[in-house]
Amino acid sequence: MNESVKTIIHRMTPKYLLTRLAGVLARNELGSLTTWAITKFISKYGIDMSEAQKEKPEDYKTFNEFFTRDLKDGARPICPEENRLCMPVDGTIAEFGDITQGRIVAAKGQDYSFRVLVGGNDEDAAVFKDGKFICIYLSPANYHCIHMPIDGTLKKMLFVPGKYYSVNPTYVKTISELFTKNERAVCLFDTPAGPMAMVLVGATIVGSISTEWHGEVSPNKLKQVTVWDYSDKDISLKKGEKMGKFYLGSTVILLFGQDAVSFVDGLESGKPVKLGEPLADSTSN
Repeated sequence: MNESVKTIIHRMTPKYLLTRLAGVLARNELGSLTTWAITKFISKYGIDMSEAQKEKPEDYKTFNEFFTRDLKDGARPICPEENRLCMPVDGTIAEFGDITQGRIVAAKGQDYSFRVLVGGNDEDAAVFKDGKFICIYLSPANYHCIHMPIDGTLKKMLFVPGKYYSVNPTYVKTISELFTKNERAVCLFDTPAGPMAMVLVGATIVGSISTEWHGEVSPNKLKQVTVWDYSDKDISLKKGEKMGKFYLGSTVILLFGQDAVSFVDGLESGKPVKLGEPLADSTSN
């Protein structure tokens, strides 16, 4: 099907209704129906269940439990170098590079404002001016938990309400500024490499986004940007430690300050990556 036709159909689809319905079905215990659906999902996407702590479909009471399954110890070694950042998720690199004139590349011919991405606050955005970014797409087949790429202390989290467009690369290319239109959670950290933003982007059929310190961030009934200040809470997470999860695949975008990190050699758009693999080196002294 032509990409423009697919996009038109996708725009007309009742994405909010489908997403909420998926969330309801995914969090309920449906017995043999859940087991059957998980079995079909594993087969369709070729998921390697030998990596999971619980390998059998019948071991999961709900789809959400399956989506956020834990991996066996050692399944994702975290790069040990002290000044090296690691990949925060399993996924595929969509784009990466420099934040230039306040814009981030989403796909060829598409870019968007990093200020809008982080919620529209000038002070929050200023620390990432002329910095670097990487955008990693998680397909339904990927491990859905999100981990820290570097040690970090949480300073603030924002919930930004929005749409539920699919983050499939086809729609990222054809829907202008998709990432700043979709619902998202923006997590702002202080790290040894300076300020870092981890933006967890919602999407069609993503039943929920949650963080380890807050629990479920999305869905909720909030209609405007909402801020939680953690500057006096001393919430610190180590490199490789779990910080959140998607209930189905979506996208994580990382932002860093100017001259804060240097990406490792070999990164390419479209390249599959796994949690714990080298991402970048901190350039701070």
